[in-house]
Amino acid sequence: MKNWLQKFMVGRYGVDQLSNALITLSLVLILMSIVLEVQLLNSFGLLFLGVSYYRILSRNTTKRYMENQKFLNILKPIKGKMKNAKNISQMKNKKDKDFKYFKCPKCSQQMRVPKGKGRVNITCPKCKNVFVRKT
Repeated sequence: MKNWLQKFMVGRYGVDQLSNALITLSLVLILMSIVLEVQLLNSFGLLFLGVSYYRILSRNTTKRYMENQKFLNILKPIKGKMKNAKNISQMKNKKDKDFKYFKCPKCSQQMRVPKGKGRVNITCPKCKNVFVRKT
């Protein structure tokens, strides 16, 4: 059985991040259609599920790869903002009152600077931009 499946999948694209996202979206839509009793959501869920299986079983690997790269490029800024928000909340949750937080005016990188040092030159570790702030 396992050997048959391996032979069947040879030359096919397989599962990637976009396929996983489509499957997850379809499951969410199908569950919402059950709870809300809206048939249209079920139809969209099945449509997304079909598209994901089409992508998984496709032999046009270059086209599927390019689709996945476009999806990842769209997702990259969203993930970056979520990660940055998580880092900021973790930094502020430490409740350290000895530091002040600043954002770089050029790249919006969050930095912390010791309080009570007067006017200081702050160098962004990400883009190396230098700016002056009062702590």
